[in-house]
Amino acid sequence: MAPSKLDSVYRRLLLTRFFDKGWGKPENLQRLFQFRKIISRRETCFPLIPNDYPVEIIKEEKHQDYTILEGQFLTPLELHLPGIVPKQVQDAHFQVVIPRKWKDQYKPICIHLAGTGDHFFWRRRTLIAKPLLKEANIGAIILENPFYGTRKPDNQVRSNLHNVSDIFVMGGCLIMECLVLLHWCERNGFGPLGVTGLSMGGHMASLAATNWPKPIVLVPCLSWSTAATVFTTGVMSQSINWDMLETQYYSDGKYRERLSKMVTIIDDAFTAGQKFMKDFNQSLIELKKDITYTKLLQGTSTPKTTENVIKSNNANENSKMDKYFDGISKNDYATPEVTKAKIESSSTLTKLMKYILPTTSRNTSHRIDITKTNWWEREALQFMRGMMDECTHLKNFSVPYETSLIIAICAKDDAYVPREGCSSLEEIWPGVEVRYLDAGHVSAHVLHQKLFRNT
Repeated sequence: MAPSKLDSVYRRLLLTRFFDKGWGKPENLQRLFQFRKIISRRETCFPLIPNDYPVEIIKEEKHQDYTILEGQFLTPLELHLPGIVPKQVQDAHFQVVIPRKWKDQYKPICIHLAGTGDHFFWRRRTLIAKPLLKEANIGAIILENPFYGTRKPDNQVRSNLHNVSDIFVMGGCLIMECLVLLHWCERNGFGPLGVTGLSMGGHMASLAATNWPKPIVLVPCLSWSTAATVFTTGVMSQSINWDMLETQYYSDGKYRERLSKMVTIIDDAFTAGQKFMKDFNQSLIELKKDITYTKLLQGTSTPKTTENVIKSNNANENSKMDKYFDGISKNDYATPEVTKAKIESSSTLTKLMKYILPTTSRNTSHRIDITKTNWWEREALQFMRGMMDECTHLKNFSVPYETSLIIAICAKDDAYVPREGCSSLEEIWPGVEVRYLDAGHVSAHVLHQKLFRNT
């Protein structure tokens, strides 16, 4: 499907500009990459959060049909990576919206994570939590996003994250904070448990759910298997200060010499494999025809006859090439007949090898920001893609405990979250259900809130 034009227009209208201070400190990125290997595996991440992790309820509001609790706790990431979380971000704030009276013995509750630009609690509380409580008697925990709302650093404007590393700090905080809240839910008798989010919140919800060692409902909306394409080929890439990133990447050798070796682009081999399998069958048929023809010559002809056939073919080819060059010198172009003869003379084996071996022509067709023409721009872009894959690709994280409890909602024409060239959720998480909307990212967000709640 074609990317939504509304998504592109909407993105251009926004003033948000990301990463205007660059990649972040190299030493912080190195610590984050190393810690990613711990929090991406359930068996190593889950033990980091004790089930009695301290959580403080600081406010309670009782309404006619529901109660709102407000709480806070220190983000565990600050304990495990001291100094990497900005001071304003360190205290996690959340709201709990629950009914005054539960309809049965179960107390279902779902954690709602914020999408890009969703500051404070009111939007998720109004559009999702309260209607969900009224329609399905499901409670909600609304977690304030790191770098947003009350957790926004003083020198940050709106949602404009200063550094690429801020995205990874945000993800690390949310993964561990969700574990704290899930433990808190169990201590207070809530369940079944779930986690959801829209756009960026949907991907963060997917990452958080991978580390819970029990069945948990997961509904990621308008997200996919990696954030790499969001920042390199999606419309969001237009809001990135690429000049700053490219300059910093080459001015500090630590990024190229050390950090670039710590990241891996996940889907390069996947994309190449897709193309190979698509074209291989036809190439194999043509190759078999060539082999059969060769065997026929070898089996039915004497050596002398075969030699004559080869000489005759060579003479014909030389004649065709002479006509081809004569045509160029006289007419400045080749006739269709000559061009066709030239194409037909290509070896099918050579065609097949082009599908197998990497070539320049194949690399230039890859959808990695085609506006970048200089080699240094492409290298910085590849570094961005590698970083995002390293820290956000679902293949780098554990498979959720029960994938049959996952329903993903995606927009067919999503220009914010391109899916082309990415591993599918069905491949990474066998058993997951993926539902598609005939919409773009923005229109799905505006028009399909009820569908998200019903899911």
